Amino acid sequence: MTKTEPVYEGYFADPFVWAANGRYYAVGTGDVEADGIDPASERVIPLLVSDDLKEWRSLGGALVQSDVTRGTELWAPEVGQGDDGAFYLYYSVGPDHQLRVARAEVPEGPYIDCGVWLTGAERGIPFAIDATVFRDDDGTFYLFYARDYLDNEAGYHAGTALAVDRLATMTQLAGEERTVLRSRHDWTLFEAQRTVHGKVWDWHTVEGPQVRKRNGKYYLFFSGAAWTTENYGVDYAVADAVTGPYTGEATDQPRILHTGPDLIGPGHNSIVTTPAGEDYIVYHAWNTERTKRQMYVERLFWTVEGPRREPT
Repeated sequence: MTKTEPVYEGYFADPFVWAANGRYYAVGTGDVEADGIDPASERVIPLLVSDDLKEWRSLGGALVQSDVTRGTELWAPEVGQGDDGAFYLYYSVGPDHQLRVARAEVPEGPYIDCGVWLTGAERGIPFAIDATVFRDDDGTFYLFYARDYLDNEAGYHAGTALAVDRLATMTQLAGEERTVLRSRHDWTLFEAQRTVHGKVWDWHTVEGPQVRKRNGKYYLFFSGAAWTTENYGVDYAVADAVTGPYTGEATDQPRILHTGPDLIGPGHNSIVTTPAGEDYIVYHAWNTERTKRQMYVERLFWTVEGPRREPT
């Protein structure tokens, strides 16, 4: 088994990779986007390009900063292409974190914010991050995202979990939100006795959704536990319908990615398919010094036991 190495030297968390115009593009959370952007920066959210998924170079910032985007944190950007051919960048603005969307005519950008909040407390969503677009076989677009749930009902843990809503347009949710996956297993513990939303909880987290359809089944990839710790990892659940219910997640340890000899706290994956039909899983992990999260790319195989990655 080959030792796993990052494909990009710089800080590049929450990596999302997509193919367009014969090349591969990546957006992610940069070091300043994670901790506090420079108000003077004209462009934010790092954007990379590659011809082969191995060698990557920077194209600068993807998003043109505006009054709205000048939050202190810009997290987990992802891009989807609409039926109009344009590219739509979804991202969260913090510290309160709700979802925004920006648009560009070409994958290189620049992406201009569309002037709308996709989520918000007035919609009953106190916190939302990690948006990802999925287009079903019938052409319908869906937006999966992570949001907070403040209850322990039906055996679930309070914490951040996953929901989906249909996209009425690429810049508007249909208002048909459904919960698709909540935490019910101990390995997803983010923090015990965490004070959040005015109460103290044993807070669990499942986040970073990615959806793929294969052989008539929908596979929901997700990250669980605290992104700052070695317990962070990637697992999946399966459903017969795009809106769920998704079941079959791991009960004790994530099956696709977890800390090992070559990886520390791997998570927040995306999946890209090559022209040859090969799937690759893209994710971040900490460097040895724990000073930056870096991007990794590995083959993803579909086995009789389910999807599995192979270090490359």
